[in-house]
Amino acid sequence: MKEGSLTNWRYKTYRAVWGALDLLFPPDCAGCGKKGTRWCGDCRSRTIVLNGLLCEVCGLPQKRSGLCEACANERPPFRSLRAWTVFGEPVRSALHRLKYYKDQSLGDMLAAEMLPFTRELGWKIDMMTPVPLGKQRKRKRGYNQVAMIAIPLSLGMEWKYAPRALMRRKETRSQVGLTYEERRANMHCAFEAKRWVSGKSVLVMDDVSTTGSTLSAAAEALYQSGARDVYALTVARALPHHDLAAA
Repeated sequence: MKEGSLTNWRYKTYRAVWGALDLLFPPDCAGCGKKGTRWCGDCRSRTIVLNGLLCEVCGLPQKRSGLCEACANERPPFRSLRAWTVFGEPVRSALHRLKYYKDQSLGDMLAAEMLPFTRELGWKIDMMTPVPLGKQRKRKRGYNQVAMIAIPLSLGMEWKYAPRALMRRKETRSQVGLTYEERRANMHCAFEAKRWVSGKSVLVMDDVSTTGSTLSAAAEALYQSGARDVYALTVARALPHHDLAAA
C-alpha cells in the first residue's frame, strides 16, 4: 500500500466520515449490542480468522496442505477462494444487521477488520467487483450489502472498484436451505460479465460462501469475457461441520 497516495487518502476520508457519524449517532456493537462501538474488543476476540491449513483452491480448513477432496474431484473455476472468518457469532449478527436492518456503517467496520487479512493474501488484483443482487432484492433492500464492504476494502487495498463488471442475467432463488446440486442449478448462467474485464485479474466478493456455487458462476462469467485470473473473497465461510474451525 502506497502511503500518501490518492487512494489511501480517499480511504482515510471514507473512514473519517463514518467516524464522524458515530460521534453524532453513537453506535452499539453489531455482535453483542455493547454501547459506544460498532465492534467491541470481546467480539473481535471471538472472531475465528481462517488462516491455518486450508484447501489451496476453495479455502476449506483441513488437516493437511493441498487440495480438499471436493476440489481434487472437481476443481472450481476460480483460482482461489478465501474467507476472513467462520460464519458464526458474532459475525453472523453483524452481517444480518447489514443485510436486513440497513446498518450500512457495518460495511466500513467489516472492511476495516478484513483489511490486514486481505493484505496477507498477497493477491495481484486489477479490479474488484461485488456479486450483484437481483433487481427484486435490490429494489426491496435499497442497496447491495456486499458493495458496502467491497467499496472501503477496495479503497484500502488500492484496487479499482468495478461494480458493473458483473451483471445478473436472471433472478435466482435464495440459496438458503438448498442442497449443493440445487445451488448449482439455481446459479447456472446467472451472471454475465463486461468485455472490458478481458486480460484482467478480477476479485469477486460475496458476504458468505457455503458451497461456492455463486462465486463459481460469477467466475465462469468473468472467464467467458476473457478475464485472466479470477479470485474470490468472502467475509465468512459456512463450514460443513464445526470441528473444521479448529482444523
